[in-house]
Parts: sequence; C-alpha cells; structure tokens
Amino acid sequence: MQIYVCIKHVPDSAANIHILDDIRIDEKVAFLLNPYDEHAVTEAASLKQKVPDSEIIAVCLGKPDAEKTIRSAMAMGADRGILVETDDVCDSMTTARVLHAAIVQDGSADIIFTGKESIDSEGMQTQFRIGALFDFPVVTNAAAFDITSGKAVVTCELSGGRTRTFHLSLPCVVGAGRGLNTPGYPTFPDVVKARKKSIKTISMDNLSITPATGSAKTVALTPLEQKRYPKKITGNSADQAKEIIRILRQEAKVLT
Repeated sequence: MQIYVCIKHVPDSAANIHILDDIRIDEKVAFLLNPYDEHAVTEAASLKQKVPDSEIIAVCLGKPDAEKTIRSAMAMGADRGILVETDDVCDSMTTARVLHAAIVQDGSADIIFTGKESIDSEGMQTQFRIGALFDFPVVTNAAAFDITSGKAVVTCELSGGRTRTFHLSLPCVVGAGRGLNTPGYPTFPDVVKARKKSIKTISMDNLSITPATGSAKTVALTPLEQKRYPKKITGNSADQAKEIIRILRQEAKVLT
C-alpha cells in the first residue's frame, strides 16, 4: 500500500513572530512540522503496522529549509520524502496542484493523509482540492480511522460535539484532526535513522502543473491586538455579583 502524507513547514506558533514589509514574516523564527500533520503521519505509521508491506512517503512544498520538516516526519515513521522546492508563497489552489503532480510523478496513491489545516494560513482547503484533482473521496477533521473490507471507515468531528462516520472507497484523502490519535514523538535512534532516509528534491518549475483558474494572495499582515478595558466593580459581595451577571448578560452576552 502506498501511503502519501502531505505535510507543511510552518512557523512555531510559540515563537515571537515579527512582520516585515506588511506581507512577510521574519523567517529567522523556528519552523516545524505543522501540528495537524503530526497526527496525519502518526496515523499513517499506525496503518503501516496493520499493512506491513506499506510505504509511507512524506510530500512537502516549500523552501529548501523544509527538508528539516520532512526529516521530522521520517523520524515519526515516514519511509522517504519528496520536497518540491519553491521560494514562492503558494495558495491552496497552487499547493494542491503541486502536491498532486508530485504524487502522480512518484507513484500510485492508495491513501493520502493530510492535516485538517495548517496553523499559519488556516485555509482548510488543500485536502479537498487534492481530492478533486485525483477524483478521490475526501473527509476531514478525522477522529477515528480504520480499514475494513477494503474501505476506509472514518469518523469525523463536526460542530457542537457531533460526529459522523463515513465509509470511503479507496483510494481516498483523509484530513487528520487532533482527536485522531496522540502523535508518537521520535526517540533519538529514530532521529538518527531519519538522517539516512532519502529525500527526493524537485523544483516546482520542473513539474507539469496546469495553472489554476483563480488565485489568492496575501495583501497585508497585521498583528493581533487585544484591547482590554479594565473596570473596577465596587460595593458589597451581593452588589458585585449582580454587576458581574449584568455584564455577562448585557455586554458580553454569554448568559441569557
């Protein structure tokens, strides 16, 4: 079974990120494997244990430095990697076309895992666009996954705590959510072994990609500013409690 995992090289959300020129960030901050993609790699590794002849291929679009993220995925269980290099910032339409072309050039996918979203752009579109290009069924925010009778059985988390279970024919695309598993972080021997695994590097310009009919681009980045207006509540305990309830009902509107 050929298992492809589409991963992304993203800034560490815990880092102090500085905006440059209104549309770029200072890339001196630490970058890492997108957290949702960690769940995707972990699920791929779990599937390989059930289907021993499987191969896990991590595919990433990014700058040369993204090789570190592919190494992280290989330390978590991927057998090899494909890095499509570009210095461009690609939207989900271009990203999906690039990942699709890289997978087609490499082999035949039996299943494709992705994270449900990336923590930098939060577009939540790439997995659906990849599925459309392959004409594969797609589910996202997966909380449970299994292969039964040649079909993928995937339970997805919906809003309001609800879930829904889908039976998908293979091949298919599955977007991993946080509830899918607990990522198995690599040991030192895993990291050492990952250094010896192969990564194929391809220039994005060398892939035959049909341009998207539409596009999206970042026009401005603005730091999030949380404005707070402290207000002192006076009076005795009963008066303070009444005022807090009034604020929660009338101003915050979190109580009815």
